[in-house]
Amino acid sequence: MERWRGLETIPTKWGRCVVTIGVFDGVHRGHQLIIARAVERAKELGVPSVVLTFDPHPIEVVRPGSHPSLLTSQRYKADLVEELGADVFCVLPFTTALMRLTAEEFVHSVLVEKLHASAVIVGENFRFGYKGGGNVASLTQDGQRFGFTVEGFALQGSGQTQWSSTYIRSCVSAGDMPAAAEALGREHRIHGVIVRGDQRGRKIGYPTANLEPLAWSAVPADGIYAGRLVRGQQLLPAAISIGTNPTFAGTDRRAEAFVLDFDGDLYGEHVGMEFAVKLRDTERFDGVDALTAQMALDVARTRELVG
Repeated sequence: MERWRGLETIPTKWGRCVVTIGVFDGVHRGHQLIIARAVERAKELGVPSVVLTFDPHPIEVVRPGSHPSLLTSQRYKADLVEELGADVFCVLPFTTALMRLTAEEFVHSVLVEKLHASAVIVGENFRFGYKGGGNVASLTQDGQRFGFTVEGFALQGSGQTQWSSTYIRSCVSAGDMPAAAEALGREHRIHGVIVRGDQRGRKIGYPTANLEPLAWSAVPADGIYAGRLVRGQQLLPAAISIGTNPTFAGTDRRAEAFVLDFDGDLYGEHVGMEFAVKLRDTERFDGVDALTAQMALDVARTRELVG
């Protein structure tokens, strides 16, 4: 899969293609169906499929200071899109200038002049252009004018739950990881670099890998989780603590993983943390002995669930 950033990186001899447009944060099950349809339609037409997304999240430019937590980094999002069979992952920097384009200007400058779209696949609630002036109906009219077809894909869900990035963020912030996983189609993951912590865990027999998450990461609610540390292609069972470590009067909120049966140095590595299920809330214990006794139970439970 090719990965582009900015319209200027589109090859000068680029031909027709099928485009799907959206933020696609989380690449959840609803997004997966839209992207899969774009890939299918591109194969029917014998042209490449392009997933067009934005960075930063448009809300941050429209209303500065309101950036939502992110379910996926751009790199992880691209990896997930590649697994779905798309030919191109194209990121448009969402600038004030882009925000101010009218819907018709966006269609003409991006979809027609640069991408030469043959077909456009979007969710039925898709809005675009200045102040959200464009929608599926207006896009369809533009397509008739400029020679591309439009499909508005129905919103998807399970039971009474509609899959959306907003819903999944609420699940993550509440620590309901099974619900988040149901909508994502996989366990929620955050990424970052392992940094040095206070090294208390090593002294009490539970050395932890301290993750410095990427900016805006959707970090789960405080608590202890059974999950995994993602190291390249390795999925290593881990008991993960999110919180301030109140037993030691901590004040900084941290993500720390005790990796089961692991003996090695992770400092400086870019890794992921996956969260399967919340085991319990964060607690303040009366001393190290009580803490380590509970940690032993947490590790045993983690081994049962994900080991």
